[in-house]
Amino acid sequence: MKEWFLSLQWFEHVYLWLGVASTLFLIVQIILMCVSSFGGDVDLDGDGEIDVDADSGVSIFTTKSITAFFAVGSWTGLLVCALASDKLQWLSIIIAIIAGLIAATAVVLLMRAIMKLQSNGILETEKLIGKRAVVYVTIPASRGGRGKITLDAQGKFMELDAMTEDGEKLACDTAVEITATEGECAIVRKV
Repeated sequence: MKEWFLSLQWFEHVYLWLGVASTLFLIVQIILMCVSSFGGDVDLDGDGEIDVDADSGVSIFTTKSITAFFAVGSWTGLLVCALASDKLQWLSIIIAIIAGLIAATAVVLLMRAIMKLQSNGILETEKLIGKRAVVYVTIPASRGGRGKITLDAQGKFMELDAMTEDGEKLACDTAVEITATEGECAIVRKV
């Protein structure tokens, strides 16, 4: 092992130490992501509120993507140096850069896919107007009280409180259309 280490050329040493450092940093990032809510957020003034969101995961220049670039690129460069002849050592730089770019792009695409899975959970009632629903709990006539409706909206199946301005009550399993919203309550009419 000692002979191998001493036989490395200067740029192979650069690959080796860059690979070790970036891999250790990558491991630390993964551990912090798994055991805490650490994700690059920074509280600069100590007031408990996030001042900088340094690593949202959607930009190509994030700590995750840059670390992946250096980790994969440096180990790939070292491998190419070990396999190539002395005259083709310059090729290791090009291959290392390409491998690093592929790794960084993969991390960015993965983080974007993960971000798409997130939802703030806020019901946007104004987007429900015009949607069709089914009465789940009888709705009293002329805004005489609240019932419930069910519908598919905003990518999920939901149940909402509902009232009607119609002169007759709306029984269970009646098809209705949302005409307006008041807070978290839908105003419906029979279809």
